[in-house]
Amino acid sequence: MTTTFAYLGPEGTFTEEAAILYDSSITRVAEPSIVRVGAAVVEDPHTKGIIPIENSLEGPVTYSQDLLINNPTLLIEGEVVLPINHYLITKPSTSLEEIESIYSHPQSLGQCKNYLQAHFPEVEQIASLSNATAVTTMLAAASPCAAIGPKRTAEIYNGKIVDSKIQDQDNNETRFIILGHSDHAPTGNDKTSICISFKEDRPGSLYEVLGVFAAQSINLTKIESRPTKEVLGRYHFLIDCIGHRQDEILKNCFIAIEPIVDNLTIFGSYPKYESLQ
Repeated sequence: MTTTFAYLGPEGTFTEEAAILYDSSITRVAEPSIVRVGAAVVEDPHTKGIIPIENSLEGPVTYSQDLLINNPTLLIEGEVVLPINHYLITKPSTSLEEIESIYSHPQSLGQCKNYLQAHFPEVEQIASLSNATAVTTMLAAASPCAAIGPKRTAEIYNGKIVDSKIQDQDNNETRFIILGHSDHAPTGNDKTSICISFKEDRPGSLYEVLGVFAAQSINLTKIESRPTKEVLGRYHFLIDCIGHRQDEILKNCFIAIEPIVDNLTIFGSYPKYESLQ
């Protein structure tokens, strides 16, 4: 059967752009939420998924982190990094002075907060499930409003671009991960993502784990925490490290930390993204 690519839709989102950048040959299927992207992969062995995992300005995408934590059968098999440029989009008939509200995904609103404060301090900001949904909602609204989204979204839905590249920093990038039923074979230039948690809160637990990696000179490229949602102050720790889980040195690290942690989940090993530019 033909493989399909589930992405956060509708057509025109940054996630769809990332899917095209990763592999334009795979048939793309839009899903209404990050959770539905994960469900599409779980339900169909011939479906891959792509979701945003972190942004250089706003940090982690917590919905995606929770999806990985709560669905251990989903594995990361790849990643892609997409430069993010935001555009202010309106109906063709709307002027800047008329705008009463601005729609966009919460991450995008955060990435443009200085611009919005400087140019639209009194305008209501309304969160949408995706940037493309923000544009379609804006175009269907009865009141004069605007949306923040990709240039391609304005072109697809016939919106008017009234301002360009409005993000607060030029070096705005989002990292997307590709989800499947297995991770990637070793390439010699890999990353591995894991999640650990502890049964009890005691001094030095995380330090012990980090020491295992340090002793083997393994570079940890990211460490973040998410609440376990079981009790206040208890966390999952999400770690990215250089190397593949099949590498002997990394396998030995995992064996060494297992007695220290309550849970160790390997989200997957996959090639480090290398930009073609």
